[in-house]
Amino acid sequence: MIKKSSYFLGIGILVLVVSSGFNSFKIEKLEGFHLEDGETIVYHVPSEEEEVEETVENTIAVPYVGKTYAGFKQAMAYRESRGILHLVNPYGYMGKYQFGRSTLRTIGIYDFQEFLRNAEWQDKAFRALLEKNKWELRKEIEKYSGKVINGVQITESGLLAAAHLAGAGSVKKYLRSNGSNGFKDGFGTSLRSYIKLFKGYDVSHIEADANAKVLLD
Repeated sequence: MIKKSSYFLGIGILVLVVSSGFNSFKIEKLEGFHLEDGETIVYHVPSEEEEVEETVENTIAVPYVGKTYAGFKQAMAYRESRGILHLVNPYGYMGKYQFGRSTLRTIGIYDFQEFLRNAEWQDKAFRALLEKNKWELRKEIEKYSGKVINGVQITESGLLAAAHLAGAGSVKKYLRSNGSNGFKDGFGTSLRSYIKLFKGYDVSHIEADANAKVLLD
């Protein structure tokens, strides 16, 4: 009996010691997060259909440019400069499409500082040069399109991209030599790599124009 009483007494003391180690808490109202007497909460849980509708409405539609002319421009700008408008490389080539000054003069641009600031000028210059190169390569495009040289299928967009890199004359030499007469720029970029990288884009609507110029606003 004494042992049992000692056991329960020990348990009681242990509970008292443990409970005394905890702080007491006072329940308080947190301003802005409680209801006054008579107030009720009105809420609405959206249904699954409403959640889907909201998701669709808030989705930003990013256009898929794919192998279109817009896709071609974007791919070229990214490859040339990562799309940086005001970039001038160590060789003096400038803008997101990396034009040389002499090339810009041939298409009617002489204010190079404004050119670096003006995205519209750069896009117009890119198109004008495509038109000139398409004229220069019109026979080669017709003759070589669909053929395979150095393991790469020749396409119109690939040839125009290569001409942007090295000039139409270098592209002609490459094709007529069946790829043995190649070209690499100052960074080691080859004609073949551009023909491969930019093949298959739809640039059929670009007109061949030997006298293409940029019409400045």
